[in-house]
Amino acid sequence: MTDGKHSGSLSAAYAAKRPDEVAAIYDDWADTYDADMSVAGYRHPTICLALLARHLRRGAEPLLDAGAGTGLIGEWLAITGYPRVEALDISQGMLDKAGAKNVYTALHRLAMGDTLPFADGAYAGIVSAGVFTSGHVGVEGLDELIRICRRGGVIVLTVKNTLWDAGFAERIAELEARGAISRLEETRPYASMPGEGDTVPSRCLALRVS
Repeated sequence: MTDGKHSGSLSAAYAAKRPDEVAAIYDDWADTYDADMSVAGYRHPTICLALLARHLRRGAEPLLDAGAGTGLIGEWLAITGYPRVEALDISQGMLDKAGAKNVYTALHRLAMGDTLPFADGAYAGIVSAGVFTSGHVGVEGLDELIRICRRGGVIVLTVKNTLWDAGFAERIAELEARGAISRLEETRPYASMPGEGDTVPSRCLALRVS
């Protein structure tokens, strides 16, 4: 079981309607986020890391951790041989925690879903764990990730089933059909936080940009 603060923070984040609401919730949560998510058995970072390492060569750079939070994935990317990783998050509080881990080469306080201030093909790989979910970012955030990932690069992202069934699966199929991406791997649906009693599954996708 998780404590009330964690459950309340997560529920509030899922229910948020505006980016500034999401940012404020995560700012307030930053101090206890790592411990809370550990108790919840948070699986997204581990699964994303596994798929990225399987499909993107060791040492590829730079990478973008899109929705980095406190930097859980950034720490592991550094350990497993990806030397230049930048962090993007909507919450300054979360970015402060991520920056303190000294594993990111740049920190960007930005909201996904809008145009991002990066050049076409700026990144060799992008990982986005737990971002495409209720109250956060919908399918509108996908095209920008594809734009800023270079040809031949890899995007690994998780998608909550509520979004998957509400247009995300269709958009992925459209992008595949026109040759913009290829689907390298798709996991079976899984509970992202089994310790939280999360009943809506997610899946993790690895995409190659064409």
